[in-house]
Amino acid sequence: MANELNRDTYLSKHVGDFADTCVINGVTYQKVDDLRYGTNPHQCAAYYKPVGADCVIGDMKVLKNGKSGLSQTNLEDISYALNIVKFFDRPACAVMKHVNPSGAAVQCGNETLKAIYLKARDADARAAFGSVIAFNEEVDADTAREIMSTFCECVVAPSYAEGVLDIFNDGETYKLNKHIRILQCGDPRKLPRYVGDNSVGHNTMKVLADGSVVIAEPLMTNLRSAADLRLAEAENKRCGFQKAACQASPDQLDDLLFAWYVNLSVRSNGVVIARHGQTLCVGTGEQDRVGAIEQAVVKFGEKYQGAETLQGAVMASDGFFPFADGLEVAAKAGITAIIAPSGSLRDADVIARANELGVALYHAPERIFSHH
Repeated sequence: MANELNRDTYLSKHVGDFADTCVINGVTYQKVDDLRYGTNPHQCAAYYKPVGADCVIGDMKVLKNGKSGLSQTNLEDISYALNIVKFFDRPACAVMKHVNPSGAAVQCGNETLKAIYLKARDADARAAFGSVIAFNEEVDADTAREIMSTFCECVVAPSYAEGVLDIFNDGETYKLNKHIRILQCGDPRKLPRYVGDNSVGHNTMKVLADGSVVIAEPLMTNLRSAADLRLAEAENKRCGFQKAACQASPDQLDDLLFAWYVNLSVRSNGVVIARHGQTLCVGTGEQDRVGAIEQAVVKFGEKYQGAETLQGAVMASDGFFPFADGLEVAAKAGITAIIAPSGSLRDADVIARANELGVALYHAPERIFSHH
């Protein structure tokens, strides 16, 4: 209780400290609201939207507030979760925890939204505790009841079916989630997705330790569909010309694209392992690529999936393989199709090793490091 009181006292002294408007790089921003806190309870914060812009996140409606308002971390998780589901014309769900996806899923066949949510949540059920959940489709009653069965911070979606808010407001039946926050956003598919999309007003800003600011274009991809995936090829003096000899199945191509889209919102070094439209495990924030793969494989084998294997799964890597060791770790775990950018002096060596291991290796047209 003392910590709670100290936090409230701190915030009461700092609410309103941020200006109502500010101008950055010629764009005027207006304050939407003061936040519960920043990244941590002793940091005050506010969030802003570009004046006059139609914002998917900045214009969100709070349909149900929790015990207190949103924090900076809530908003960041909302943003990165919507940044995943925006890519899919099919129903999709992303479950975010500390600005990384603990799980994500997209519809396969005729799966219900509840089934899609369960795939995303149970990809990493332990990490999903206290998460932010985003959908690109209207949330129905069955999905809402399932959400309320475990603890989460926020749900964000473009719409909610009739009666769903009654479920989210039923704190007597669902005591664990009585303080859940329910938010209605704009259509996530309006967010910039592909290189060449209009990204005006979507530049990213990183504030450095001395207050200096780096302004950059948003991270987007050239991959618009599975038809854009290309088998890897490269040449060097050691190996000569090498081209990937194994091809992924149509289902694996779909999973490769899915894993790539999820990986755009994973902290680098990052890898995403997926199968049947579900992330099986995510390796994130490692200083080396092999470590990211090892982290994901260990998490799958020991923490969540028990006796199941990764046989036939696919993997997306946000950076190239400088050596074949990362590829070998993935292949040993059962992964049979991989997408990664080119750029290593040993690309040809890696392709030759993939052919020896029977792994279908595809080269992406860009690197997608995310250092959020």
